[in-house]
Amino acid sequence: MTTPNTDAKSSPTSSRALRDWVKEVAALTKPDAIVWCDGSEGEKNRLTKQAVAAGILIELNQEKRPGCYLHRSNPNDVARTEQLTFVCTPKKIDAGPTNNWSDPVETYAKLRGWLDGSMRGRTMYVVPYVMGPLGSPLSKVGVELTDSLYVVLNMRIMTRMGMAALEQLGESNDFNRGIHCTLDLNPERRLICHFPQDNTIISVGSGYGGNALLSKKCFALRIASVLGRDEGWLAEHQLILGLQSPDGETTYISAAFPSACGKTNLAMLTPPAEFKDWKIFTVGDDIAWMRVGPDGGLWAVNPENGYFGVAPGTSAKSNLNAMKMVQHDTIFTNVAMTPDGDVWWEGMDVPPPDGLLDWQGRPWKKDSGVKAAHPNSRFTTPMRNNPAWSPSADDPRGVPISAIIFGGRRASTVPLVLESIDWTHGVFMGATMGSETTAAASGAVGVLRRDPMAMLPFCGYNMGDYFAHWLEIGNKAEPGKLPKIFYVNWFRKDEGGRFLWPGFGENSRVLAWVFERCAGRGAASETPIGLIPPVDGEGIDTDGLDVSAEDMAELLNVDVAEWKAQLPQFRAHLAQFENLPPELHEQLDALENRLG
Repeated sequence: MTTPNTDAKSSPTSSRALRDWVKEVAALTKPDAIVWCDGSEGEKNRLTKQAVAAGILIELNQEKRPGCYLHRSNPNDVARTEQLTFVCTPKKIDAGPTNNWSDPVETYAKLRGWLDGSMRGRTMYVVPYVMGPLGSPLSKVGVELTDSLYVVLNMRIMTRMGMAALEQLGESNDFNRGIHCTLDLNPERRLICHFPQDNTIISVGSGYGGNALLSKKCFALRIASVLGRDEGWLAEHQLILGLQSPDGETTYISAAFPSACGKTNLAMLTPPAEFKDWKIFTVGDDIAWMRVGPDGGLWAVNPENGYFGVAPGTSAKSNLNAMKMVQHDTIFTNVAMTPDGDVWWEGMDVPPPDGLLDWQGRPWKKDSGVKAAHPNSRFTTPMRNNPAWSPSADDPRGVPISAIIFGGRRASTVPLVLESIDWTHGVFMGATMGSETTAAASGAVGVLRRDPMAMLPFCGYNMGDYFAHWLEIGNKAEPGKLPKIFYVNWFRKDEGGRFLWPGFGENSRVLAWVFERCAGRGAASETPIGLIPPVDGEGIDTDGLDVSAEDMAELLNVDVAEWKAQLPQFRAHLAQFENLPPELHEQLDALENRLG
């Protein structure tokens, strides 16, 4: 629906607050027209044709990839810009030491200056959307105002967008307000600002997904984490999967990993032939909203409706389901294009064809010395494209979580899998989790970076208060109903640098042990750092696996001297957080005592 730039009276919403806000932003940005998105198939087709005609999208080979398109972004706008991402709270301590902070009064004034007349000659799209299953008490409504067709078409995939959102909002004024304007894509005029006290996000100067799809990290994590703190629930950077045993029993697991640790691959895991009677279903691959349910346990929903995945490294070996789901109705961003209009990226495990165009549309050859696809190139695809998609993703009640897994990339010290002693110890494990960088990501191998709960870049408030909130959630749940907390490390190596664990689909063997532990049946051995599987046959099932008994012993080895050497690092890490709950200091002291 299109309206003149100052008239919001004929809008399709019954929310006066929404109408007034759209009118206010239009008066500031001065678009030539306003389009209220309804989420229909006809609208999708119309806007896609417009995007192709404008060169925003390139139509791919429709026989090979029906409904698929390629987008090439500005070379200066290809990733999240953490240094330009701010949490704007009245008090700096509320943002905490790990967030960039900016005074909200000054920031609003600066952004209003940049936005004044910024959409003149453009269309402002009103994108209403729901995060979470429609009609769920766990879901939230957001509205993004944007001048980007690319954003509109991606938001249609990533959220439940359109009239359904306006119907759920009704006459309420309770919605997240998001303003996005690409301006001139000048990095000197680029900011992504969050105002948690106002439930508002303003992003300017970028068209990249993580900066421009305001439903994702901006709302679903940074703003939602504050809403969760205030309303008594958790917004987490976690996948959700359903694990079904050969007996047909299903357990739901959530898991948090820093980048380059196989999070999406685990969410869509295909068990190996020896484990074919086990099944894994994907509820979500990136974000989980979790609350204590009526039964006293922890229940979770995936607030998203699609996947915004990293293309490089995705292959039939690493993630067969992902390769299948991007065969149709997918938007690719900054991947390479083949002469016949297909896509290609490094790590696809398919040789690059001759005549390839790189992510900027330039001719590429194997000896070019540069990547054909950008290392952060992406695909956006509906979650129902996933062959392992779980219908539970649409359940308004959410799913009951039996286990929470933390993990990181560690070459030594951390065993393959570890179970916490109790909830508080599990929170300590999550608060101190870390991962070693790779050369591709940082230029230096083996640099350990702590990333508590994989939330360091995404928590919208003080991390010390965040840890305390986790402990409070534990106190709200019924005794015995809390999920068990585990820690995994698929990346342990021997002295020669060889990976000891094959990873990928074989990780289902570790999940099977987690399943048995949650069911109260699996055996475990006590160590100073927590519970691990026995090295013998009662632990991880290695039937048909090319992993020696010696390798398994090393994978599960807990070297007390190595863990003692970690203690000063733990103390230094925790010391940076204001308002740190005393329980975490007590956990560190208890660990030191157990290590002797």
